[in-house]
Amino acid sequence: MIGIEYAFALKFIHVLAAAVLFGTGLGIAFFTWMAHRTGDVATIAAIAPIVVVADAVFVATAVIVQPLSGALLAWSIGYSLLDGWIAASLILYVLVGLCWLPVVVVQIRMRDLARAALKNAAPLPQEYRRLYAIWFWLGWPAFAGVLAIFALMIWKPVMW
Repeated sequence: MIGIEYAFALKFIHVLAAAVLFGTGLGIAFFTWMAHRTGDVATIAAIAPIVVVADAVFVATAVIVQPLSGALLAWSIGYSLLDGWIAASLILYVLVGLCWLPVVVVQIRMRDLARAALKNAAPLPQEYRRLYAIWFWLGWPAFAGVLAIFALMIWKPVMW
């Protein structure tokens, strides 16, 4: 066990990373969905690069900080990573990551297809629509998983 100030700092970092992860993920999903709904190649080509950068800068950083701060926080206040709610959170975190990693690749490809369509004054190819469907359907379990992790963080004293 270590000082309360250190534990508070770790908790602050952990909660902040969770908020960045959830908020940026939700924002990326919203802007991608809204751009896609327009069907306008120029709009999609303008939004897609921003989405890729936001994923790389904010989500990727939070993905790294989250488990590190969580492990240090658990250790600092005397929990084991094998405690029920922490283990459940880690399993969900891995499952969310297994949805997110392919989405990153899909978003990059969607960006490239939109840029090429805009440059060639062509419609979006069928591959874009196929990738969008993959992106859309992988987003739902990731979103549900993040909500479940938040629920575990909040309800842990009651459930475990």
